[in-house]
Amino acid sequence: MQHKLAVRGVDQERAAEVVGELARSGWQSDTRYVQSLVRTRVAQGFGPLRIESELEGSGVADSLIRESLAAVDADWKALAVELHARKFGQVPQTGPEWQKQYRHLAGRGFEAEQIYAALRREAPDQD
Repeated sequence: MQHKLAVRGVDQERAAEVVGELARSGWQSDTRYVQSLVRTRVAQGFGPLRIESELEGSGVADSLIRESLAAVDADWKALAVELHARKFGQVPQTGPEWQKQYRHLAGRGFEAEQIYAALRREAPDQD
């Protein structure tokens, strides 16, 4: 929030003061913001790497990001498999199809292991 205020021309000191006042009064909470954003992005089909990157770009502390991603009840492999099935319908048959589908899932923020599970259409309950 401080960054947004600074971009709009508010002095850094004043921005810090305002954000501090809002936090003390309960109107601003990084924890609530992070939890809300994580839930929303998981529901939209984004993977952990994309969510982490977005939060880092917002200036959220690394420890809060790690805690929130660990606390979310998401089966990342199952989410990747579901997203892949909706988007592509079938497993890739050729090299170029494999690359295209891999890039799509990587762009959504899934890790390699999760992507491979989706491309092989592994059952979500498998490790």
